[in-house]
Amino acid sequence: MPTIDYYMTCVSPWTYLGHRPIQQVAERHGATLVVKPVNLGEMFKVSGQVALGERPAVRQRYRFIELQRFAEMRGRKLNPKPKFFPVNPTLADHAIIAILQSGGDPLAYMDSVFSAVWADEKNIADEATLAELLKAAGFDADAILARANEPETAAIRARNTQDAVDVDATGVPSYVLAGEPFWGQDRIDLLDRALSSGRVPFKPL
Repeated sequence: MPTIDYYMTCVSPWTYLGHRPIQQVAERHGATLVVKPVNLGEMFKVSGQVALGERPAVRQRYRFIELQRFAEMRGRKLNPKPKFFPVNPTLADHAIIAILQSGGDPLAYMDSVFSAVWADEKNIADEATLAELLKAAGFDADAILARANEPETAAIRARNTQDAVDVDATGVPSYVLAGEPFWGQDRIDLLDRALSSGRVPFKPL
């Protein structure tokens, strides 16, 4: 059974747009998705990328076009300028780790958090908002949030971030199959093709 490491953060619109498609690809191929929340800012320090507000105006304008294109293609509601963005995703990311550490499946919760930012105008840095989303996904919100605030949870996200850096997953979402990174929700088709063909993973030359 193939394994796909899924590097993500809750604040990324691209993670939102790729979330359902990557689940569909994994299910079609009988692959296991291993969710790994990361600190995107730390990854940027290594990859040379800069924060959104520091990018040239032409890139910022083009980003809005791309968001609208992919939202239309994926059939997902998306506000390119949501009320609560930028927003700190740390607690929401940590809640994913807490769910995983508790033996739960975070994928439905993740979808609701992404939608909260990009479709529903909710603040995912607000603990009450996350508690509501956790309860709706069937979790004990108090227990998950308590675990999310533990130092070990932060340490796991830091390790995930270093794992992503080590495998050259330079942004989010990144999907890694047998050591080969696929950066961006627009690379899901290439990942699907790799799974279908069973080819040897490509490596840097």
